[in-house]
Amino acid sequence: MGWGNVSFLENLRRGGAAKFDFDSGGASYVVELTKRNPVVSLTKQGAASGHLRVNLHWQMRTSDLHERSGHGRGGLLRHPGKLFKPEVVQAQGPAVVNVDLDLACLYELQDGTKGVVQPLGNFLGDLNGAPFVKLSGDDRFGSGSGETLYINLDHRDEIKRMLIFVYIYDGTPAFDRTHAVVTLYPSSGPRVELKLDERAPQARSCAVFMLENVKGELTVRREVKYVYGFQAELDRLYGWGLQWGRGYKSKV
Repeated sequence: MGWGNVSFLENLRRGGAAKFDFDSGGASYVVELTKRNPVVSLTKQGAASGHLRVNLHWQMRTSDLHERSGHGRGGLLRHPGKLFKPEVVQAQGPAVVNVDLDLACLYELQDGTKGVVQPLGNFLGDLNGAPFVKLSGDDRFGSGSGETLYINLDHRDEIKRMLIFVYIYDGTPAFDRTHAVVTLYPSSGPRVELKLDERAPQARSCAVFMLENVKGELTVRREVKYVYGFQAELDRLYGWGLQWGRGYKSKV
């Protein structure tokens, strides 16, 4: 159930901007946005054009799967007979992953247009027209490819701000058990990771990062703020002012 709508780095040696040292294979490097270094300027990095790819990937922890099969936390002590039984190999897919994370984006354009791009309600966006954000699809089972948003930064002058967030549509409300990682792939420089692994019991949503255009400079700021509600609560937290109603996905 959810709701539908009705810097990366160390401080720079010069100018306080973020900077990387990398060779032609620099894209293979991973830099994590942290509380101490939460902001990067895509403009100063020369990455404020082209497509910014944002990927969400998650999986259930192996220990959780072992606990369910009786192999963790004293499973053999409680059921000694299991020692003599062949281990059941569980298929990868919905039988294993019991959580459905969604990647989404609240957007506000310079002309005042506001809205959301998300799987719920099939609001998948548009890359070459407003809002210049496109969701590749809905991954319900934590596959290797995850979910990906594309942001067309060639239209950066029309973008005011975009809040990338993740919500748990269905399953266990425990981000720290899903190995959830949001990765940004700028047009230049290393890719950037934000791990959603903090313990936030019962949190259903997490604001991950804010992309902002301030006086022509495009920046990415780490948020990683967990809330117990869904989109409406994130809306109130960041002052978007949209109207929300309860929504559901169709059965797979």
